[in-house]
Amino acid sequence: MPDCIFAPYFPPEEPQKFANVHKIFGASNVSKLLNEVQPHQREDAVNSLAYEAEARIKDPVYGCVGAISVLQRQVIRLQKELDATNADLIRYTCNEMPTQDGRRMAEGGASSLAQSPAYYYPSPWNNDPLGDGYHRGDNNM
Repeated sequence: MPDCIFAPYFPPEEPQKFANVHKIFGASNVSKLLNEVQPHQREDAVNSLAYEAEARIKDPVYGCVGAISVLQRQVIRLQKELDATNADLIRYTCNEMPTQDGRRMAEGGASSLAQSPAYYYPSPWNNDPLGDGYHRGDNNM
């Protein structure tokens, strides 16, 4: 029907989108929500509901929070890898730095400074970004 509040946001070529939202939230609840939201915000609201509904169907317990958690762990792992690569780069750079007389510094010269904790600045991602005591940079994820 032309006056159906769902029609602009749930096209007939995407029946699963409506089916998922209806299964998780119920058509009545979605209708009430869409009537309370400003018309220019309805499409975003429907897209959010559809995303959460699909995530809830895939993971009934955590929904999209589970996907976010996986991505946060991946960011932490990649940040650790980047930090390690940067530390290797610092060590390499310090080992290649010439002295005043034109010779390279010996092993253990500047490289011991590069390995000192005082010269290493870890990323804030490695300091329990979720604040839950579990997601710390020091555990392997």
